[in-house]
Amino acid sequence: MAAGAPPLAGVGDRGSSSSSSHPPPPPPPKILLAKPPLPPPSSSGADDDGGGGGGAGRSRQATQPGSLSLVSDAWEVHTDKILPYLTENNDFMVIGVIGPTGVGKSTIMNELYGYDGSSPGMLPPFATQTEEIKAMAKHCTAGIDIRISNERVILLDTQPVFSPSVLIDMMKPDGSSAIPILSGDPLSGDLAHELMGIQLGVFLASVCNILLVVSEGINDLSMWDLILTVDLLKHNIPDPSLLTSSTTQDKENKNDNQSGIEDYIADLCFVHARLREQDFSPSKLMVLKRVLEKHFKSSSFSIGSSGATPQVSDSSVPSSMKIEDLSSNQQDIYLLPLRTPDNSTNFEYRTCPSMLGMLRDQILSRPSRSFSKNLTERDWLRSSAKIWDMVKKSPVISEYCKTLQDSGVFRN
Repeated sequence: MAAGAPPLAGVGDRGSSSSSSHPPPPPPPKILLAKPPLPPPSSSGADDDGGGGGGAGRSRQATQPGSLSLVSDAWEVHTDKILPYLTENNDFMVIGVIGPTGVGKSTIMNELYGYDGSSPGMLPPFATQTEEIKAMAKHCTAGIDIRISNERVILLDTQPVFSPSVLIDMMKPDGSSAIPILSGDPLSGDLAHELMGIQLGVFLASVCNILLVVSEGINDLSMWDLILTVDLLKHNIPDPSLLTSSTTQDKENKNDNQSGIEDYIADLCFVHARLREQDFSPSKLMVLKRVLEKHFKSSSFSIGSSGATPQVSDSSVPSSMKIEDLSSNQQDIYLLPLRTPDNSTNFEYRTCPSMLGMLRDQILSRPSRSFSKNLTERDWLRSSAKIWDMVKKSPVISEYCKTLQDSGVFRN
């Protein structure tokens, strides 16, 4: 861990928390690394995400000691709590995740963090859905939660997109949004909900080195179209390293002559989760790569190498080829099987936990896009706060909002 960082309980390599040579961390830090547990039903209908009818309970989460959010459920950025956990280190990676509810976003982020669920008494850094939360049709994450691993990987877990429970929590009785999504007049709840997913995507594409797009099944056109909309609306939002005022970093900049020539945008990795046996075949993976390359061919995102993936069929792929044979540290697509209660699968491609481990190793060793200049973790945080403000005030997104309003699809 870099000098100057306060100790983070549970942070570190996989299994480090279970070592017998180190005593378990004290309870307060462990609580700090996890979202607050689900409160009893008597707490005014609020859930673990601070939800409540008409947004009445949305400010409650910010007071919980377990909350460590970059963007709160009230859609405001907060850096004071986070700054002490960041250092002047400039060798770090930022990974964000976006996707619908229940596809395993938080589980993936826990894996990237190095969380070992077998350690007794350790709470996961990112809360995952329990059977009770599923039964209540709720979501676990509101806004953007942040954690920093011992390898200096900054992880950003976001609230689900296309989520009915998010819409219910943010809507007032009159149908308007309880959250100020954009500067200006109040919006209807359903329109504000639509824009939230776009803002999350634009923000993550602007401040992350790698953005994981997680969806259920092989073909999720709604997520693909959302990412294309993000690319369309991401304008005039600079590279985070160009917002720092550090003269020292300016001197260390190796690409000063190229700064600002191209808009910065994160590298995309697509994670297709909850797959069944029939979804696992090398030919289907190669076809998926070809479809994705074609779908994003005109976007700013770099998908694949040349868009020239050959036509394939099951008969053209050797029977001995496995999914692992098509894996590499630079791949853009990752497959995860449906998790079973006993963490086992009845087909040949490994269990969900083992493939999660493969995903972690490949993502963390994957060459990713760098920011234009060297910047420290703390400067990244300050720049990210500025970028969030730019996203909320973006004239391009505001104009898109007016177009949606005029379409008549959303309430006035």
